[in-house]
Amino acid sequence: MKRKINFDRDGLTLVGNLFTPENFDENGHYKAVIVEGSFTSVKEQMPGTYAQKFADQGFVALAFDYSHYGESAGEPRQLESPAEKLSDLQAASSYLTELPYVQAVGMVGICTSAGNAAYLVAAEPRIKALAIIAAFLPSPALYIMMYGEEGVARRKEAAADSRRKYEETGEVDFVPAYSEVDQSAVNYRPAGSYDYYLNEARGNVPEYRNEAALMGLEELLEFDPSSKASAITTPTMVFHSDGCAFPDQAKKFYSELRGEKELVWADGAHFDYYDSQAQIDNAVGNVTRFFRTHLAAELAA
Repeated sequence: MKRKINFDRDGLTLVGNLFTPENFDENGHYKAVIVEGSFTSVKEQMPGTYAQKFADQGFVALAFDYSHYGESAGEPRQLESPAEKLSDLQAASSYLTELPYVQAVGMVGICTSAGNAAYLVAAEPRIKALAIIAAFLPSPALYIMMYGEEGVARRKEAAADSRRKYEETGEVDFVPAYSEVDQSAVNYRPAGSYDYYLNEARGNVPEYRNEAALMGLEELLEFDPSSKASAITTPTMVFHSDGCAFPDQAKKFYSELRGEKELVWADGAHFDYYDSQAQIDNAVGNVTRFFRTHLAAELAA
C-alpha cells in the first residue's frame, strides 16, 4: 500500500510516499528504509520504484521529494544543495524513527543520493545500515578530471553570478539538468545518453522537471562524498557494475569504509538500475539480504 505523507524540516514541508507491506499492521514491528534517487529526481521516478520493491519484501519504505523539488517546499525551485539534502534526510530519519511500528531504519541511495547518503550515515547514528546502488561518488578532483580546472572555475563563476542575481532580483536562472543538444546543461552528452530523463515512457514523468537552478552548481561542485567513506562505520553494501558511473570511485569508496561491508559487482549500464526490472530485482534482492542481517543484528544488540 502507498499513502502520501509529509513531515517538517526546519519549517519546510517535505512530501513523500510511504509504502507498507501487504497485510501491514500498525501494531506490528517493521524495519524501514529511506529510498532516494538521482540528481533532480522526484519520488515518482526510481525512488518510488525501489520503495515499492522493498515494501514487497516486508519493509516500510519512504520515498520523498527533497526540498526544492517535486511537491516539497523550498525556494528557489530545482536548487541542488547537498547541505539541505542532508538536513532533509535527517528529518526523514526522524519521521521514520518516531513511527511506533518502526524498529530500525536503513538508507538506500541511488546515483547522486548515494553521495547524499554517505554524508548522512557519517553524521547520523540512527541509520543502522546503508546500501548505495549505481552510486555517483564525486570529489573536487573528479570534477576537475571531468571539466578541467578552467571548466570548474567557469561553472562556479556562472553559479555565483546567478546567485547574486537571485538575491538582488528574485529571478532564477534555469539550465537543463540533462540534455543531448544543449551544452549549457549540467549534464550534456550525445544522443541516446539520457533517454531515461527524456522519454515519457521511462523517467520523464509529469512530476519531473528537467531543470536545475544554475546557482546550485557552486555548492554541487564542492560535493565530496568520497571523503566520507573513512568516517562510515555503519554496515554498508556497495552495489555497482562496470557500466555504472565511475566504477573506480565506487571501489575506492568501498575500500575506505571502516565498518562491516559488502561489495556486489553486477552487470548492466547505469540507467538500467533506474527502470530495468532485472537489474532492480537483483539490487533489491541483495540489499534485502544485507539489511535483514544487519538491521536485525542492530535490534538484537
